[in-house]
Amino acid sequence: MQGTHDILFRTLADPTRRAIFECLCRNGEQTVSVLTAQAGISQPAVSKHLGILRDAGLVRDRHEGRQTHYSAKVGALAPLIDWTSQMTGFWQSRFDQLEDLLKRMDQ
Repeated sequence: MQGTHDILFRTLADPTRRAIFECLCRNGEQTVSVLTAQAGISQPAVSKHLGILRDAGLVRDRHEGRQTHYSAKVGALAPLIDWTSQMTGFWQSRFDQLEDLLKRMDQ
């Protein structure tokens, strides 16, 4: 079974999906047709990317008549925020140790 981090990283690794997600974060809810016009790719391709984003839990869809509206689920990034915070702490600790070592070597 894939971990949440793996799914989110794999999903957002694609530049088109990342751009669609960023557009939804910045502009709020959008229809598929609006996203297609902005993405510069075909509607079926945009729909496929939106499906992958939805399956990863990054977007939600809402049907209204013939149109589907998508919005970002920004809270879905929480696992990545937690992971990057942990990595920041890890690397900061390593840099502090390196700095201490360099100071001892200078003495």
